[in-house]
Amino acid sequence: MDTPAVDLASKFEMMDQGQAERRRLLRWLLVGTATLPLISCGGASDATAPATELEAMDASEPVAGACAVIPEEMAGPYPADGTNTYGSSIINVLNQPGIVRSDIRSSFNGGTAVAAGVPLSIRLQLLNAGAGCASLAGYAIYLWHCDRYGRYSLYSSGLAGQNYLRGLQETDGNGMLAFTTIFPGCQPGTLPHVHLEIYPSLVQAASSSNRIKTSLLTFPMAAARKAYSASGYETSLANLANLANLAQTGASAGTGQGSSLQMASLTGNAIDGYVARLAVAVNG
Repeated sequence: MDTPAVDLASKFEMMDQGQAERRRLLRWLLVGTATLPLISCGGASDATAPATELEAMDASEPVAGACAVIPEEMAGPYPADGTNTYGSSIINVLNQPGIVRSDIRSSFNGGTAVAAGVPLSIRLQLLNAGAGCASLAGYAIYLWHCDRYGRYSLYSSGLAGQNYLRGLQETDGNGMLAFTTIFPGCQPGTLPHVHLEIYPSLVQAASSSNRIKTSLLTFPMAAARKAYSASGYETSLANLANLANLAQTGASAGTGQGSSLQMASLTGNAIDGYVARLAVAVNG
């Protein structure tokens, strides 16, 4: 049977987006191999401290001073936000019941699969770069990432009916929100990363045309290597080692503009789990 033209066009588009994303993330290797303090709105990385130490900190402490706008990125080929097709269907979880949630490890709205892996709490604070880093309350952030095997729900083989590791939340009065998830796997040619889209409100998040920023966050390579010591991350550990080898041979052309603004601070360990923190600045 012939493949419909729309299917081929969609697949080519996804391939192009994926290749572009891999090239961009590969440029971060020199940043990812270091554990330097983040500039502007970031923080230092300590992947050896127990997660409980960060849990005891004040999650609502505001960020002071000026901050830089997080770089714009492509959503990649697996956003499930209504902007692309897979096969002959448009996939959009933003208008599905259950998408607004903090724990994104399980599927919802009929899905039954649960993503296993090293626990990870992602804590974000949304800031207004144009107003002295003031907190942005009442905005919405849609977050998605791959599982420990590098697969994306709704797109990867065997996961067409599952939608885990996707969720939407509203920022509180301090611009804060937190997602409970797992440490994402490492795909070939990319640093481990988490995608995010920012919307002016939960209501406007029902349509991807209302998003004001598409970006992502990533993790220091040394910290990811420790996370991948856990069972189930063997392929991710090998993919990460290949990235390190590419960096040593000079394959990465540079660190990328603003990449330090996307690298989360990380604390914890592969047994108890990790907590990632990132201040995200936009022009609100």
